[in-house]
Amino acid sequence: MEKWMIAAKRADFQAIAQRFGIDQVTARLIRNRDVVGDEAIHEYLHGTREQMHSPWLMKDMEKTVDILTEKIRAGSRIRIIGDYDIDGVMSTYILLKSLEGLGADVDHVIPNRITDGYGINEHLIEQAYQEGRDTIITCDNGIAARTQIERAKALGMTVLVTDHHEVPFEDTTEGRIEVLPPADAIINPKQKACTYPFSSLCGAGVALKLVEALYQRLQPDTDIVDRMLEYAAIATIGDVMDLVKENRIIVKEGLKRLHHTTNMGLLELIRVNNLEPQNISPYHIGFVIGPCLNASGRLDTARRSLKLLCADNQEEAARLAGDLKSLNDSRKEMTNQGVEQAIHLVETTDLKNDSVLVVYLPECHESLAGIIAGRIREKYHKPSFVLTQGEEGVKGSGRSTECYSMYEKLCECREYLTKFGGHPMAAGLSLEEDNIEPFRRKLNELSGLEPEDFIEKVSIDVPMPINYIRKELIQELKILEPFGKGNEKPVFAQKGLRVLRSRVLGSGRNVVKMQVADEAGYTMEAIYFGDGDKFCEDIRGKQTLSVVYYPEINSYMGRETIQIVIRHYQG
Repeated sequence: MEKWMIAAKRADFQAIAQRFGIDQVTARLIRNRDVVGDEAIHEYLHGTREQMHSPWLMKDMEKTVDILTEKIRAGSRIRIIGDYDIDGVMSTYILLKSLEGLGADVDHVIPNRITDGYGINEHLIEQAYQEGRDTIITCDNGIAARTQIERAKALGMTVLVTDHHEVPFEDTTEGRIEVLPPADAIINPKQKACTYPFSSLCGAGVALKLVEALYQRLQPDTDIVDRMLEYAAIATIGDVMDLVKENRIIVKEGLKRLHHTTNMGLLELIRVNNLEPQNISPYHIGFVIGPCLNASGRLDTARRSLKLLCADNQEEAARLAGDLKSLNDSRKEMTNQGVEQAIHLVETTDLKNDSVLVVYLPECHESLAGIIAGRIREKYHKPSFVLTQGEEGVKGSGRSTECYSMYEKLCECREYLTKFGGHPMAAGLSLEEDNIEPFRRKLNELSGLEPEDFIEKVSIDVPMPINYIRKELIQELKILEPFGKGNEKPVFAQKGLRVLRSRVLGSGRNVVKMQVADEAGYTMEAIYFGDGDKFCEDIRGKQTLSVVYYPEINSYMGRETIQIVIRHYQG
């Protein structure tokens, strides 16, 4: 079931269109993305690195740079501890290459998802200490590692945390208080005391800020941001951050550099997936390149992805890129099997009556829990957790809906969990098998969700008749790119369309090509991606169709035609 809603945000669209030399439709789209005021609109349309904030505005930045400057000059042995997802790998790469460029004695460890678990742990601290590393820098983790960092401090080590995850908290009689680890310095824009104007950077974005400040101090003539932007852009898209404000600039500028990348590993990964560097878009990073980089951390070790980025000869880069693609192909097959099992469980048990789905798949590879949870969330439009049997008890991942803050709800159920962390929209957790049912019951008792929260809401930007679409307008819409979470691809709607002819294409019968006509007889090509046979069955016998669509230019054999891509339909 879907509920279609038209965005009704108000502004003087004619004046905005005149001031910025754009169509009124484009002006409406910008307002729908909550970009208000001339300065914000100019940044949205034309933002460059000049609009990025100074790294020195972050809490503890001065302190961290002071410590690192002293450590580099003293020849101290530094260890970076990252994470095994795409953001963790990119953060580690940014810190590693930047510190090496300053002559630091630095190495890195990326935890193994299965044997080490998420982020820094006592085993990794002991290992660093035994190997003579006296300084640890975390990236994309560390904010929740209070007891682990206490251990490092007891050993006399220096610990610097760079992270972007939610800060753990405790509810007390005096209100909610942050629970921070006892690190020497903490860079995380989500800290209450941090005055940085933008708190939604990914881990690699935070790492980028640190190396920017460090280079301003030690090598002011070196533009380290220019060198590292493409990696921060990949992480921002791969970690599904909102593409707004500074994130949007990072991705926009980073993609320009990625189109001309000289990184041998990235070039081979792009090639092995039959892509061209100059055509890489957020879609390719989110659904092709990113999953390959993530696959090593899921099924093998993320060190392989980092090794790919660091490869300095084509033969090694090609071998590693091929390995990652093969791993990702295996991951896709295993994911599909897990999704089928999860749906079967929901449909055949009383799970289907729950507001929050907690699905236990003991045989599922624990690294796939988050992807499967995301698919279950999409199907049922309910917050979903998928739990698996790990080496040490039950582990799981959750994916949420907009009306449910997953991290906060986990805090309310912490008595059943041995470990947890995350964001409002996603979380990871560990618990004992005996606690699965009590955890599931309490989550549902506290869900606060109503039946209308389970109805998928389709937000329509502008009701726009197909006869208004022009090639110039479609080309103008490109200035709104890059599209992604927080800056969704705009969609339009029209009712009263007739399907004049249609045919189902593709080996999976998942493409429908058709011609549609409005009430005045104006015709246009249209395409639908999805279950082709179901689409044809749904529209059979219907006089007219209401559609939610996006217009595009279809280029074939040198000929360009306008078509609409149908996203949703109602008979």
